[in-house]
Amino acid sequence: MTRCTRRALIRGAALGPLAATAADRLSQPAAERYFPGHGSYGHHTTSYELRLAYDPAAGVLEGRALIRAVAARPLREVELDLARLTVRGARVDGIGVRARTRRSKLLLPTPHPFAAGAPFTLDIAYGGRPGPVRSPFGAIGWDRTGDAHGGTLVAAQPLGAPSWFPCNDRPDDKAEFVFRITVPRGHHALANGTLAEHRADGATECWTYHHSGPMAPYLAALYTGRFAHDTWRARDSATGRTVTGRDAYPAHLSHHARHDLARQPAMIEAFTGWFGPYPFETYGAVVVDADLDEPVENQTLPVFGRNHIDGGRTWETLVAHELAHQWFGNSVSLRDWRDIWLNEGFATYCEWLWSEHIGEDPADAIARREWAALHSRPQNLRLGDPGRDRIFDDRVYTRGACTLHALRLTMGDERFLTLLRSWHHAHRGRSADTRAFVAHAARHAPHTTGPLLHAWLYDEPLPPLPPPSPPPGVGRT
Repeated sequence: MTRCTRRALIRGAALGPLAATAADRLSQPAAERYFPGHGSYGHHTTSYELRLAYDPAAGVLEGRALIRAVAARPLREVELDLARLTVRGARVDGIGVRARTRRSKLLLPTPHPFAAGAPFTLDIAYGGRPGPVRSPFGAIGWDRTGDAHGGTLVAAQPLGAPSWFPCNDRPDDKAEFVFRITVPRGHHALANGTLAEHRADGATECWTYHHSGPMAPYLAALYTGRFAHDTWRARDSATGRTVTGRDAYPAHLSHHARHDLARQPAMIEAFTGWFGPYPFETYGAVVVDADLDEPVENQTLPVFGRNHIDGGRTWETLVAHELAHQWFGNSVSLRDWRDIWLNEGFATYCEWLWSEHIGEDPADAIARREWAALHSRPQNLRLGDPGRDRIFDDRVYTRGACTLHALRLTMGDERFLTLLRSWHHAHRGRSADTRAFVAHAARHAPHTTGPLLHAWLYDEPLPPLPPPSPPPGVGRT
């Protein structure tokens, strides 16, 4: 997600050991998690298959969630997150059970005690009128765009996934996804991953997508409505393979959207050269026919508002930001929301690198300008633990990016890029935290990164930036 201090969807509407093991996560006290009411540490999800039918005229969603999981400890009850929607029936390992709901929790008794390590399946039928759910950042999750075609979108970061499917709503519980979406004929459905099948049957159409992920629930996305589509290809500089992309946008924005999104292949070629192989099977941007406060990060499929498309590439840094999240935030996910700078600081710095790469402002000039702006503001934010209500404070974004620039200036471009590539390689498809990044950096530059990162991440006063390094810089290598 790009920087913001408010999370409404539609306008108007500490130093230490490496990343936690599964056992560490199970023992993590609830008080240490920013949102202890979300997610369960009783199981790990391996896959979701969501069979959905949406009626835009009535605003009704009928769903069936087939979930495969593994017990992480002995279980007599499985706990999921689900908001606003009603459970029609549930089966655990094929046996019907009586589901209970408590606030936004769905509780399913097990037919017999599950031992730690035991695999199990859930089959949950549910439905109703989905809509945004309340959060400390505004209304998030499923929403309607308000366009003439009854379009919908999902913008779930950080707590909105339960607005449209039952899930283990933790950023570190990542799984494979299949989406089968039925909509009225003439309507389109877009979801994460690759389009595996599209067929029309009488008055309806069914769109099936598969994403091997693994993906956190908050990054799952679904858009419905009517769109124009463009397919493009990009070269992965790290592997030489071809990455296929597909953009979607309202037909009346086609001309502007094609222009504003046209440099995504060039971004992929640059980013794969800097950060390593593109981590997923496809990519694409969706533009909805509504004004959004900010573009929203989703795995393989970020969403932009029509207000971010003007035919002049005014918002191209945001396009770079959302693409960068595929490495930093999606492929390497955060363990807990206190580590949000690992998503947003990295993606913001990628904006600066892209600016430098295309011959606009160099990253050093942007960093010093942003540092001055940060220095004029209250010095009361600890980047490595900003507080649950300030995870989207714009200082997390810019101080996070300045932290990376300070590392780059200290290490030099070659070692800095090696640090970023090896960080992604070491944690690809997994979750990590700030302590893991500090330890990773120390292995690459043990005598310089420890004190530097401690000051930037854990002290409130803003450290000075190191002196600038000579050109050419990362963006022009």
